[in-house]
Amino acid sequence: MQKTPQNLFKDFLQIVRRLRKECPWDREQTHQSIRHSLIEEAYEVVESIDNGDMEELKTELGDLMLHVALHSVMAEEEKAFSISEVLRHINEKLVRRHPHVFGTATVRTAHDVKANWERIKMAEGRKSVTEGVPKQLPALLRAHRLQDKASKVGFDWKNRKDVWKKVQEEIQELHKAEQSRNHGRLEDELGDLLFALVNYSRFLRVNPEIALRRSIEKFTRRLKFIEKELGHRGKKIQDSSLDEMDGLWEKSKTRL
Repeated sequence: MQKTPQNLFKDFLQIVRRLRKECPWDREQTHQSIRHSLIEEAYEVVESIDNGDMEELKTELGDLMLHVALHSVMAEEEKAFSISEVLRHINEKLVRRHPHVFGTATVRTAHDVKANWERIKMAEGRKSVTEGVPKQLPALLRAHRLQDKASKVGFDWKNRKDVWKKVQEEIQELHKAEQSRNHGRLEDELGDLLFALVNYSRFLRVNPEIALRRSIEKFTRRLKFIEKELGHRGKKIQDSSLDEMDGLWEKSKTRL
């Protein structure tokens, strides 16, 4: 007889608790020592989604769940909180923040849902709309999340054309800073330009982090193509001319 999800979850927690008692490596771990691995596992989940690999996604989600369980079991050992409290908290939060599903509130669009979400979070005691956006997020993603949060409380541009004008303005500011040769000013102006581009991407409904990741992968594929083609010619990329590499780059565009 196949076990229910509830029973499988109980088995899972028992395995984690036993590992904490009997495995020397697991026993030594702390919240701090495995925090970087949690981030790595989250990125591996994202990579499996990007690759459309459902089998890998199944595996990576399990690895991510392991970290949730590990941190919860460690907290139980410290008598800080239990896995039951973690589950109770997320259940209550989901119900509370979806009054249009579990209550009497009415919404028409996904934008209304997100605006309600921000209002509810502020009513829960947050002092700033910027709370809840971790500093550890990649900069592009963090900028996008902060701008999105500000938008939900009405602090936003009215139309896309004005946002594009801001991008052009920041490009000009960067050029002026380049002429000054002041590194600190250059860094500031480049940051302002990137921030403005992130804002414009939001109006295009494009996630800048995903867009940049796609461009990085495309660049990687094409650079590998150049290396492979040069290898067929008995050459290494560092021994090739820029003209030769540019020619192969153009060739790669028709294939990758």
